[in-house]
Amino acid sequence: MSVTVVVLAAGQGKRMHSDLPKVLHQVAGKPMIEHVLDSAAAVSDRVPVVVHGHGGEQLVAGLAHREVKWAEQREQLGTGHAVAQTLDQLPADDTVLILYGDVPLLTARALRDLLEAAADSGFAVLTARMPDPSGYGRIVRARDGSLLRIVEHKDASTSELDIDEINTGIMAVHGSLLHKWIPALGNDNAQGEYYLTDCVAMAVAEGTAVGSATLADAAEAMGVNNRRQLAEVERLYQGRLADALLEQGVTLIDPSRLDVRGTLECGRDVVIDVNVVFEGRVCLGDGVRVGPNNVIRDAQIDAGVEILPNCVIESVTIGPSSRIGPFARLRPETTLGRDVHIGNFVEIKKSAIAAGSKVNHLAYVGDAEIGERVNVGAGTITCNYDGAFKHKTVLEDDVFVGSDTQLVAPVRVGRGVTIGAGTTVTEDVEAGRLVISRVRQKTISGWERPRKDKPDAGKQ
Repeated sequence: MSVTVVVLAAGQGKRMHSDLPKVLHQVAGKPMIEHVLDSAAAVSDRVPVVVHGHGGEQLVAGLAHREVKWAEQREQLGTGHAVAQTLDQLPADDTVLILYGDVPLLTARALRDLLEAAADSGFAVLTARMPDPSGYGRIVRARDGSLLRIVEHKDASTSELDIDEINTGIMAVHGSLLHKWIPALGNDNAQGEYYLTDCVAMAVAEGTAVGSATLADAAEAMGVNNRRQLAEVERLYQGRLADALLEQGVTLIDPSRLDVRGTLECGRDVVIDVNVVFEGRVCLGDGVRVGPNNVIRDAQIDAGVEILPNCVIESVTIGPSSRIGPFARLRPETTLGRDVHIGNFVEIKKSAIAAGSKVNHLAYVGDAEIGERVNVGAGTITCNYDGAFKHKTVLEDDVFVGSDTQLVAPVRVGRGVTIGAGTTVTEDVEAGRLVISRVRQKTISGWERPRKDKPDAGKQ
């Protein structure tokens, strides 16, 4: 079966109170419509057709990295009218899967079930059962269970409003049927719109059986119309991800306080504390422990690493058994070797630090190459920027850098050098030397600190 996907995404989304098209609002770090397109790609190898309307230029720009065909709905006259704008791009021999750009929880499994239900007659709808179906179109069935029609909430009778099986709006329809039914749709209803759901009544009238697939989890059908629903969908999505991690053997101290905005791969015996945000692609090796309140983006973190609380880590590689934090910032293009310690209030940028080295307190290291077993003392900074260009600092193996040292790049410090506290290094240093550039201490006797006279007590 060849499948062409149509995604309806022309709605204005007024209740979002936003200049951004509704379907570009993000769930788990990705626009809602991309979740829909990802699920669709699992069941179709055709280029999808996206219907845009309000904010069309923004939507086209937002999906510029994906292969998409476009159809414009200049007036929003209903779902049937939206599909009508795509007819010239829909092969008559394909099954057409009609989806919505604001339903990001829908899974590929549900789409496969729907396509299977449409295999015999060429037409099936996706339904769900909800304890409170308010606002949704109802599925009206005959006594034998066959589907008769879909009635919109505003057009439903009192008895029809009691039905708890709802229409998700998602359909699988053979292209030849769409080409026949869509031009015949009318708008004689409370909204004055062309309803895609009227195709059900057309099918029944001409004797075409209407298949259906019912969602096991009604939450998959949840659309987003306002910020509250966006937040609810976000937590539902994160709950799915947390459940999957738990099933894999990851320890989550509180599964409800986890945010994955990308992909997270975990080895064995990984422990993740509360309020950790993962963005982009993050890989955690065996035995990694991540403390609370960390933000980790596009990182490779090898086995046995411990990340203490309140760190920001972006586009880095951390070698095995290293320890980071608390309150450390690792910036892009940083690579740490085995058993490296980066301590509190330390910032590392575009630097390579080899095995066994330590930068434990209140330091900035940028554009540097640091060898093995190097100790960088508290308050040390690499002066890597001259106002126009960045320059490199090299510390060879076994260098000891005393506290409050400034390394003015470009500079190379040879193997085994000791740099005394308070030193400013402006020239290369040969291996094995001691470097001191601090001002000689003076002690002055008989000196008194200035004092402010106290006011008279009676003048208060």
